Amino acid sequence: MDEKQFNYSDERFADLQMLRYRLNGFENLSLSQKLYIFCLAKATLMGRDITFDQQGKYNLRIRKTLEAIYLYYIGRKEADDTNFKHLIVYLKRVWFASGIYHHYGCEKMKPDFDEDFFYALVDGMDEALLPLKKGETKEDLLDELVPVIFDQTVLPKRVNQADGEDLVLTSACNFYENVTQAEVERYYAKMKDADDNERQPSYGLNSKLTKRNGEMVELVWAENGMYGEAIREIASWLRKAQKFAENEQQRHVIDLLLKYYHTGNLTDFDLYSIAWVEQHEGMVDFVNGFIEVYGDPLALKGTWEGIVEYKDLEATKRTQIISSHAQWFEDHSPVDSRFRKPIVKGVTAHVICAAMLGGDEYPASAIGINLPNSNWIRQAYGSKSVTIGNLTEAYNMAALGNGFNEEFVIDDETLQLIKKYSHSTDDLHTDLHECLGHGSGQLLPGTDPDALKAYGNTIEEARADLFGLYYMADPKLVELGLLPDMEAYKAQYYSYLMNGLLTQTIRIKEGDKIEEAHMRNRALIAWWTLEHAQGAVSLVKRENKTYVSVTDYEALRGVFGDLLAEIQRIKSEGDYQAACSLVEQYAVHIDPALHHEVRKRFEPLNIAPYKGFINPKMTILYDEQGSPVDVALDYTESYTDQMLRYSEEYGIL
Repeated sequence: MDEKQFNYSDERFADLQMLRYRLNGFENLSLSQKLYIFCLAKATLMGRDITFDQQGKYNLRIRKTLEAIYLYYIGRKEADDTNFKHLIVYLKRVWFASGIYHHYGCEKMKPDFDEDFFYALVDGMDEALLPLKKGETKEDLLDELVPVIFDQTVLPKRVNQADGEDLVLTSACNFYENVTQAEVERYYAKMKDADDNERQPSYGLNSKLTKRNGEMVELVWAENGMYGEAIREIASWLRKAQKFAENEQQRHVIDLLLKYYHTGNLTDFDLYSIAWVEQHEGMVDFVNGFIEVYGDPLALKGTWEGIVEYKDLEATKRTQIISSHAQWFEDHSPVDSRFRKPIVKGVTAHVICAAMLGGDEYPASAIGINLPNSNWIRQAYGSKSVTIGNLTEAYNMAALGNGFNEEFVIDDETLQLIKKYSHSTDDLHTDLHECLGHGSGQLLPGTDPDALKAYGNTIEEARADLFGLYYMADPKLVELGLLPDMEAYKAQYYSYLMNGLLTQTIRIKEGDKIEEAHMRNRALIAWWTLEHAQGAVSLVKRENKTYVSVTDYEALRGVFGDLLAEIQRIKSEGDYQAACSLVEQYAVHIDPALHHEVRKRFEPLNIAPYKGFINPKMTILYDEQGSPVDVALDYTESYTDQMLRYSEEYGIL
């Protein structure tokens, strides 16, 4: 499809803009590779309901109720009914967020339709169409769901990060039940204390922790455990994918993943992760499992996610240059030598095309990934890093001419600098963040990987970002051909500070604090730099508008290096108090007047602050004999049709 004919932007609703991504070069893959991707894509979509349930115990019931109303309540859809239109928007938001909590801010989304209206709709539905439990009435369903949906004091936040509160009791995520934060921390501390192996698994990663008859119980997510119905379907498609794998190593990796899904044993997960890290051959790769811990206030429990990908061979040349010089970057890092890796192992990096997104990677997705998260596996075996090129392409194409930089960049000189260099420097910073940043450094012997507790995610993201920022200004990047000249890094420095100091707050309601780990990371770096840069960067007023002013880009590199050194020390030593102090001082609070100004300036631009993706629809084509001959891609399926189809085809729980 010609680039000019491809529609990267699709519908918009609430604070969300839906985008489409192209599978560049898919047509050049072999039939076997396409069928491998198809089967892996099915395995990726089969975990959808798991993510919904993990994000909140009522999410699936609410989604199914709303879908039943949308599909079967006769006479409402075509009518000019404001309440019904608001209900449709709310349903679209629930689909996007995998539940009733905002996908980024974690606050409960407030419906714009009336409680009485919702009650009347459900009351008028055929009971057979509603997600009723055995012996349950419509009134029972309403009694359970209405307070959860409409009362903003009931389970108000999916992930609470407020200092001084019980983060488990005050978070609505479905990882814990009838337990306190202190009980959770003691439970897993005992596990770690009893296991003196330096290669401990990530205790708690794949389970719900609850209390039964006064005893702590882990409900493990496995084929014969919690979420078993969905996991068995995932496993079935992984087995089908094996038949089309490109090599024996890929088949071996799937075997190990299947064993882990069967046993639920985290040692099996580590064995799979090691084999996955060491598997490099072939075009196609995937992530499938309980991976990232951002959805847990204690950063222990993994939210289910999936992504299927294939290499962008031309763009990968850039990341391979980076990974092949990983030892040089580690050796020249500004951090204390005690905290550096003496020998960097197994760093691989690719630019990839996403072929299918699922679970916590859909509809909103990361643009870069570095896995596995286990510190000891990174240390002993290395990591895989990817930059998702076709997603960044979609973001960039959709943002052309939106007026954002024209409004917030201080002057035309800086604006032209950003226009000239931002595309390449944004991608490069992502590469450095994922490939080297997350893979850099080491914990001191005896340091608990979870020592930073609720602040761990923010500190880790700040560490990776700072690593990238520090090296963006290094002449080594020009020498390696990764940057055209020593002016380019300035575009990244300015854009990063503008985002951290000003523009990222458009995503937050006035009066709220910053909760999300990536936003906290950017705020921490930007505001700490503003305070310690001795005038190299400042906030200035021009015509009653606040702008970021940078007068000494070279000095900023030294400041980023200083903060990187401290952040790495905190990570390496497990210094909880220092992490708490940094985050609470620089990353949480927003200046109310500045926040109001930025949001008012952003409003006339009519830009949705959040973006997400509609997946391509894949269909196997067969010849007259019934043999597969190709996998067709359809980029025309609407967001609503895709979500309803996913609920029908992959609604397992």
